[in-house]
Amino acid sequence: MKNLKLIIGLMVFTSIISCNDNKNRQVQYMPDMYESIPYNADGEESVNGNVVNSKPVAGTIPRGGAPAYDVPDTIEGYDTAKVDVKSPLEKNDENLENGKAMYTIYCVSCHGKKGDGQGYLATSEKFAGVPNYKDRDITEGSIYHVLMHGKGLMGSHSSQLTYKERWQIVQYVEVLRADLLK
Repeated sequence: MKNLKLIIGLMVFTSIISCNDNKNRQVQYMPDMYESIPYNADGEESVNGNVVNSKPVAGTIPRGGAPAYDVPDTIEGYDTAKVDVKSPLEKNDENLENGKAMYTIYCVSCHGKKGDGQGYLATSEKFAGVPNYKDRDITEGSIYHVLMHGKGLMGSHSSQLTYKERWQIVQYVEVLRADLLK
């Protein structure tokens, strides 16, 4: 009988201990600290009526950054850029040299060395209708808009070029266009 009580006691004790999970605490004090609410880093969220993330004030430029290009990728946006968008860079030899180097890397294959639309890809019939800068009514704003958003078969180059490099290419394209119009 003594052994039976001991066996039953061990079974009860074992069943009680086996219910305990040593890896997880049974009681969580302030559970929101254990399981936080994730917020989208670039979204507008609010917690208890307080704004967590909000859009920056219009016209704000991040330290060391470039102004945002808010002209939409539409026909109206293109027309707006053509008239309103102006280059912030001064026209000098350094900007033209860098613009020529970037143009050679990114643009020559389609637009050609002279901007006449006779690049390798255009002449090998890979792409038809690459524009000649002489035939187009383009301004520095329209060129920049096309670099940012692309147009026709040309895709956007905004991810490949920095803010300054885009404006340097714009300056070089204007020089090429002036040479073609002579």
